Amino acid sequence: MTTILRMPGTPDELTLPALLLRNAEDHGALPALSWRDRETGGWHTLTWAEARHRIAELAAGYRALGVRRGEIVLLMMANRPEHWLSDLALVHLGAVPVTVYGTAATGQIAHIARHSRARFAVLEGERERERWYPLLDDPTARLEKLVIVEPDEDGTGRHDERGRYPTYAALAARGAELHDAEAFEAAWRGSTAADTLTVVYTSGTTGEPKGVVISHRNVLLNAAAVNAAVELPDHVEHLCYLPFAHIAERILGIYLPVFRASHVYLCADPAAVAATARELHPAQFFGVPRVWEKLAAAVRAALARLPEERRAAVDTAGGTARAYVACKERGERPSDPLEAAYAQVKAEVLDPLLALAGFDRLVWTASASAPMPPEVVRFWAGLGVVIMDAWGLTETVGVSTTNSPGAFRLGSVGRPIDGLEVRTAPDGEIEVRGRTVCDGYLREDGSVEPVTDADGWFATGDIGRLDEDGFLWLTDRKKEMIVTSTGKNVSPALVENTLKEHPLIGQALAYGEGRSYLVALLVLDAELAPAWAARHGIEGTLAELAAHPAVREEAERAVAAANARLNRTEQVKRFVVLGEEWCPETGELTPSLKLRRRVIEEKYRHFLQGFYAM
Repeated sequence: MTTILRMPGTPDELTLPALLLRNAEDHGALPALSWRDRETGGWHTLTWAEARHRIAELAAGYRALGVRRGEIVLLMMANRPEHWLSDLALVHLGAVPVTVYGTAATGQIAHIARHSRARFAVLEGERERERWYPLLDDPTARLEKLVIVEPDEDGTGRHDERGRYPTYAALAARGAELHDAEAFEAAWRGSTAADTLTVVYTSGTTGEPKGVVISHRNVLLNAAAVNAAVELPDHVEHLCYLPFAHIAERILGIYLPVFRASHVYLCADPAAVAATARELHPAQFFGVPRVWEKLAAAVRAALARLPEERRAAVDTAGGTARAYVACKERGERPSDPLEAAYAQVKAEVLDPLLALAGFDRLVWTASASAPMPPEVVRFWAGLGVVIMDAWGLTETVGVSTTNSPGAFRLGSVGRPIDGLEVRTAPDGEIEVRGRTVCDGYLREDGSVEPVTDADGWFATGDIGRLDEDGFLWLTDRKKEMIVTSTGKNVSPALVENTLKEHPLIGQALAYGEGRSYLVALLVLDAELAPAWAARHGIEGTLAELAAHPAVREEAERAVAAANARLNRTEQVKRFVVLGEEWCPETGELTPSLKLRRRVIEEKYRHFLQGFYAM
């Protein structure tokens, strides 16, 4: 818990700009935001005082553009300073910044533009402009101008006699000229805790994205509760790489840093997160399950290349670490011999190993968004890294339950945060109630549709159970549960995570709705499959490995091992091995790396239907 910060009011009455002012006054010389120089690779940094001044100038620029209090402004950029600063500048005007996923399809962009009734969008470059400009002439949309952060050097494609493609540079320069400190202060002081801070459009695993309306009060109450549950150093750094369109990164990369006066490192390319972590050695790290899976695969591949004696030392150290973590998990004090043994293997084996990944300074690691595979949790525990799994939805403004160093159960998603009630319905659906639940869904006319029932309960759509100690255990999404032809309910996530316990399998999808048995699509792990193949004298691309008889035989053993741990209804009868990773760019994953089941099922329909024709 961060303890050094002065709170200028209670969280339920504050606004985000009030905390930014506090940061500039109390911690103005401390770093707030850093980003890479594209040419030198070094870091540029703004202090909290400098960041607030830059935000004030940008606010004047957006006001001159015509942005009005209460209106939505759309943003489509990577995690770059223009995005972070614009978001907060718009908030200070009383406007509502809304980030759109960079991987959003043209139809989703059009839906959000029309639904939000936005007049302005701020886009990274000409590639994004090409996807947006038809909406300027669309009578069903209200878009008037597209602000371009990185126009083509020669300006090709952005000349418009009606001035509909202003540049970010011109906007910022105009803001610096027009900046009026008195007007800036008056604007943000006109906002209240009940005002809308942002609207987050869900990533759309099924159907059109919904606009979740989130207030200052929702966010700051959530921030206070999360801050109370997590033990972190003062002014801790945060490696910001998930899209700002995702509620997790909005909380972790914008709102919590303002609340804590911490230091944000922007990572514009998510593929560079591992390299950036190796450079920065952060004290905290958040990753959705797929990120932790990929990092675990990379560490396993590195371990496989170690000499046998070194691998044996790591295995022994892992056993000690798991025993130590298990003791902590039970709420017990480790014995003196175990404490000493763990301290020794940590210093001599684990920390040097973790240092190679930049994880030797970690004091808080977390995951959320989907059930974490137990085998991945156990792997990291063997390195002394306890992933504090959490749970929440966009509608619950990020974190609803979380594990904490003082109370955790590996495999669970923890206990409810302060101020939030959690219960399960007779069918197992998780319901929550509290002031951190969002205001509702945005309607096309600008009104808000409540998400809670008459008693204030929100039905989350997730299935789970609460144990006798108050820890929540997730099963699956209610809409994603497979109902077989025999009427049995099957959690696809449980089956998929069990399949992925074999290092060869990086991704999996279980299928069987309305069928008498389950089948699966298996994707080879891009890190571990080539290493496994090399040890067996096999060469080739991932696609070639997927077709190799030896790989197929190993996959059969992996499925058999998984089936041995599943009940009869959950067992996979047939499968295919794929050599092409699923990712957001190719459409199989959401930007938050969750499976888009309908997309995958349609893409591989010939396999899925063929399984049942045999």
